[in-house]
Amino acid sequence: MKKQKSLEDDLYKIGIWVLAVCCVAVPVYFGALLNHVNLPSCVWFTYLGIYCPGCGGTRAVDALLHGRVLESVWYHPLVLYTVVIFGGFMLTQTLQRLGIRHVKGWKFHNWYLYGAILVTGCNFLIKNLLLRFWGIAL
Repeated sequence: MKKQKSLEDDLYKIGIWVLAVCCVAVPVYFGALLNHVNLPSCVWFTYLGIYCPGCGGTRAVDALLHGRVLESVWYHPLVLYTVVIFGGFMLTQTLQRLGIRHVKGWKFHNWYLYGAILVTGCNFLIKNLLLRFWGIAL
C-alpha cells in the first residue's frame, strides 16, 4: 500500500530546496555582490518617509549571520522568527525521517503565518512610531 503524501512532506521538500539555494545565494550575495552592487533605496522611505514592512531585512540577515542576534532582531525580528520556525520544522522533520526514536516532526500550523504577520505588523508600527515621534532611525 502506498503512503499518503502529507503537507509536511511537501513543505519538507520545499525546505530542502530553500536550504540548497541559500547555501549558494547567501555566500555569493554577502561575499561578492554586497560591496560591489548599489542596492536601490526603499521606495516607501524615499517617497513616503516611512519604513516599509520589509525594511531592515537584509541588515537583519547580515547581523544574524555574524552572530549579532539582538542587532538582527532590532533591524527586523521576522528574520529570527523565520529561522526558529523553519529551523525547528526542518530539524524535527529530518530527525523523524531518520528514525530517531521519540522525535516527532513539527506539523504545519496556521499560527506560524499569523505569527509572522503579527511580527511584521508590530515591527512596521514600532519602527515608524520611533521614527515619527522620536526621530530614531534604523
